[in-house]
Amino acid sequence: MLERLFKINAQGSSVKSEIIGGITTFLTMAYIIFVNPSILSETGMDYGAVFVATCLAAAIGCLVMGLWANYPVALAPGMGLNAFFTYTVVFGMGYTWQTALGAVFFSGIIFFLLSAFRIREWIIKSIPTTLRLAIAAGIGAFLALIGLKNANIIVASDATMVALGDLGDTSVLLAAAGFFLIIGLVARQVQGAALISILLISVIAVTLGLVDYNGLVSMPPSLAPTFMQMDIAAAFDLGMLSVIFAFLFVDLFDTSGTLLAVAQRAGIAKPGGEMPRLEKALMADSTATVAGSIMGTSTTTSYIESAAGVASGGKTGLAAVTVAVLFLLAMFFAPLAGMIPPYATAGAIIYVAVLMLFTLKDVAWEDITEAAPVAVVLLMTPLTYSIADGIALGFISYVVVKLLAGRYQDLNPSVVILGLLFIAKFIWLG
Repeated sequence: MLERLFKINAQGSSVKSEIIGGITTFLTMAYIIFVNPSILSETGMDYGAVFVATCLAAAIGCLVMGLWANYPVALAPGMGLNAFFTYTVVFGMGYTWQTALGAVFFSGIIFFLLSAFRIREWIIKSIPTTLRLAIAAGIGAFLALIGLKNANIIVASDATMVALGDLGDTSVLLAAAGFFLIIGLVARQVQGAALISILLISVIAVTLGLVDYNGLVSMPPSLAPTFMQMDIAAAFDLGMLSVIFAFLFVDLFDTSGTLLAVAQRAGIAKPGGEMPRLEKALMADSTATVAGSIMGTSTTTSYIESAAGVASGGKTGLAAVTVAVLFLLAMFFAPLAGMIPPYATAGAIIYVAVLMLFTLKDVAWEDITEAAPVAVVLLMTPLTYSIADGIALGFISYVVVKLLAGRYQDLNPSVVILGLLFIAKFIWLG
């Protein structure tokens, strides 16, 4: 049965290798179980319900990806997108978390349709590589700001806007220790570095009496506080168009880049980069996003950490199914999740930011018309506290710079139209 479903032998793998690959992938991305509820609960969402929704959305996405698309790619609520949900849409724009979930729902539906009608490939090809790199780096800088804030390494200041926090504070020291531990473990190629760091810092916090011990295992918390709570009517607000677009836009590139990278490493991609069953893989991603919004979590996306599982032997969808089973089992560790303090996850957030900033190495810095838009996105995303505004300003600056430099050949109709739409958005919608 497994051979019929996953073509394991044809892919040059074995059941044992697939399961090991799935376990490896889960260990490298399991930090999201703790980080996602920590971020989304700041909006007023119930922590326990978000914890369960995170596990269920990840499990659904992994099952669809594994059983239907037969890709060794795991999915879960995305870092950066959860920050956009909380800090931009709810805190920055003043919408309720229910309305934000409605926007996630719509973006998932649109993404599904784009994937089904193969419009995604056209969109991806029409957006310059420079802007794709800039968006990833901008989100990385935004996450770094959030991680540093959660760790109290930086604090608000009336005089200078931000200032260095009290480096002698226990929470700051633990957050810094967690980050450095992750880097050390990753450098030594230890699997599950972020998860190990989060758990170790939490154990230290419990030992020091900073966190109360509430046990490790229990029945999963109720999903009722967030289940079917998305406000679809409010998401029809004109001002939400840019929010839905941002959710969709970031997920488009995040998913596409991850699928291509993992498929090439797993030997799925054919010569020339053609990927079989790509539309199924993309629809798995969008299906998980819709399901996640219904249960109560932000956009679900493919995880680049899946490459670790591929390196450990996972080459088929059985690896993704293994990850799904582990996410379902993780729901029974809710008391552990409830004991994770924000400074324990701060190190993992900053670590993910470092990974996303890696894209800057591929920017053509010697070309000022390429470098300037990247700098705009990189700086304005964290400084405006908005991924949507960072993306918009990046498109506008790219079009303006290329036009002033006479580099008309670098522009295509899609980029120009998007740039004009973003200008109109700032003028009429703010």
